[in-house]
Amino acid sequence: MPIEKPVTRRSVLTAAGAVGLAGAIAGNASPAHAQGKSVIGPAGRKDLHIMSFNIRFDASGTLPGQADYWPERIPALQKVLALEQPTAVGLQEAEFHQLTAVEAALPKHYEMIGYGRDGGSDGEFSAIFYDASRLSLLAWDQFWLSDTPDLIGSATWGNNVTRIVTWGRFLDASTGRELVLINTHFDHQSGNARIRSAQAIVNLVRTINPPLPTILTGDFNANAGASGAYSTLVDSDVFHDTWTTAGKKVTPAYGTFPNYKDPIEGADRIDWILATPDVQVLETAINTFRQDDRYPSDHVPVQALVRLT
Repeated sequence: MPIEKPVTRRSVLTAAGAVGLAGAIAGNASPAHAQGKSVIGPAGRKDLHIMSFNIRFDASGTLPGQADYWPERIPALQKVLALEQPTAVGLQEAEFHQLTAVEAALPKHYEMIGYGRDGGSDGEFSAIFYDASRLSLLAWDQFWLSDTPDLIGSATWGNNVTRIVTWGRFLDASTGRELVLINTHFDHQSGNARIRSAQAIVNLVRTINPPLPTILTGDFNANAGASGAYSTLVDSDVFHDTWTTAGKKVTPAYGTFPNYKDPIEGADRIDWILATPDVQVLETAINTFRQDDRYPSDHVPVQALVRLT
C-alpha cells in the first residue's frame, strides 16, 4: 500500500475544484425511526459505526417534484446523516458539488478522502467521510479497477464505466488500534468486471503488512449470496459479510435498491459492508429513512456497529 500525504476534506475539495484534475417513514419501517430517532446512531468509545451509502448522482433533466430531483433530496439525505453520525461513511455516486451537502450534514470535525473517478473533481467519487476527532489518517490512496490501476479513467475488464477504489489507513484514538477502510462501486453491466474487481480488493487486503482490521463498503451491483463478486470476496479467507455475522439485526433484510419505492424485505441486497475476521459485528441495519415522503436516494444506506477484536 503506497503511502500518500494525508489530506483533509477541505483541502481535497479546494484542490480538486481549483485544478479539476489529480419525518415520515416507509410503512414497514420501525416506529422508533418514524419518530426521528436513529437506527444505530453515534458509536460509543469502543465501537465504530460504519455506513455505506449510494447517494445517487445529480441526474440532468430531472424536474422539481420528481423522486430523483437532487435539490429536493438534500434535506432527507442530511437528516439521516445527522441522525446516524457514522464514524465513517463510504459514499458512492457522489459528484463534486454533492459533497458539500454531505459535509454540511456532518459535524465540523469530519474529513474526507477521495477524488473523482475521472481525476480531480471530475466524475463520481467513492469518497470516505470520517470522524477526524477519533480517526487519524495515516495514509490513503485511490486506484482504478482495471489492468492499469494507476491510470486515471482506465477500464479494461468489459465495463464501459470507469470504476475506482478509495482506501485509507487510520489510527483509532479511542482504542489505539489501526484499521483500514475501503470503499468502492462495482460495475452495473459486466459480471466479469465485478469478479475481477472483487479479486483486486482481496489482493489489496492480502498486501497489508502487518495485517490490520479492514472494513469494505460499497455498492457492488450484485446480490449478496448469489453472485460471483460476492463469493469471490466472502468465500476467500479475507472477508465476512457483516449482515450475516452480526450479533443483532436492527431491521429486516430489506433490498437495498428500492429505486425510491418502499423497500421490500427479502429483495436483492446489493449494497454491503464486509469485514475481516478480526472485526466483531455487534449490530447491522438497512435504513429505510425518508422525510416528507422523500427518500434521500434510490438506494438505502447500510449500517454496521463493529468492534476491533
